[in-house]
Amino acid sequence: MFGLTFSYKYLHFLRSAQPAEPVFPGLHRYWLETPRGPLELLAAEPDQAQGPAIVFCHGGMGGAWVWQEYMTYLKSKGVRCYAISLRGHGDSWCPHFLRMVYGTTRTDLESDLVTAVNWVEKHTGDEVVLVGHSSGGGLSQAVLGAGKVQARGLALLGAVPAFGSTGVYLNWARLDPWFSLRMLFHFWHPNSPLSHPRLTYAAFFGPSFPEDRVLAFQHRMSRFESFWWPISMMRPFAKASQILAKVSSRSVLVMAGSEDALMTPDVTRATAAFYRAESKEVQLEFVEGAGHHLQNDVQWTDGAQRLFMWYQTL
Repeated sequence: MFGLTFSYKYLHFLRSAQPAEPVFPGLHRYWLETPRGPLELLAAEPDQAQGPAIVFCHGGMGGAWVWQEYMTYLKSKGVRCYAISLRGHGDSWCPHFLRMVYGTTRTDLESDLVTAVNWVEKHTGDEVVLVGHSSGGGLSQAVLGAGKVQARGLALLGAVPAFGSTGVYLNWARLDPWFSLRMLFHFWHPNSPLSHPRLTYAAFFGPSFPEDRVLAFQHRMSRFESFWWPISMMRPFAKASQILAKVSSRSVLVMAGSEDALMTPDVTRATAAFYRAESKEVQLEFVEGAGHHLQNDVQWTDGAQRLFMWYQTL
């Protein structure tokens, strides 16, 4: 359709009725009970663990499953890891379409992340290291900036910057000129920008990622997403000083793929500068060749190694 890459095949309006997906060997799953429903928490717990546990927070359309490669690697290094699926994501409880898309706020999702952090702190008896990707990186900064949690360190991977993500969505519009028109044809379905594997490939992966692997990733993405989560982060939502006040080491890792078309190298450098104005303990890293989903791209081991090296400095 004139290059529109138009499809309804990958859009859904009903919650999935499928059973929980199996996890990678060596990982297991906890269920965190909340008043609304259970939240999925994937865990990698080595026999001889040292240091604080890592809590991973996924971004939009993702789930705890996006962290399984990193968790497996870090477990082999003796690091305890936990990954939360926010409501409506992964195998956590899911609101119906209208409630998720129009009635689920960033504050709602923050409460899920806070639940996970509090559970892991109680479970391990120690403070955590918080690692967030994309909008989950924004959520991580928001809960720290609001004083809802504290952490030993903060890692932001292809993360929405706390100074606002308007520029990120301009990058997405430049990447996909049909973005707005397609949204109209799709009745403003929140998954419209990722409504075909070719769109997902362009937004999420680098040029080395095998195209035949995109479809499996597409099928695991959330069926619909909260509009208020990204919209609420388009303008500044937390100050570096407020965030760092809740990071005991004042150490921040800012990392992204060199081929990230959304959180471009310019956005990533600006995020690092945002924190360097308040702390000398800021590390900037680029995973060469990786796209926005650097933890799932073919270069994921490079990113996992860099994350572990930073973790060892805490």
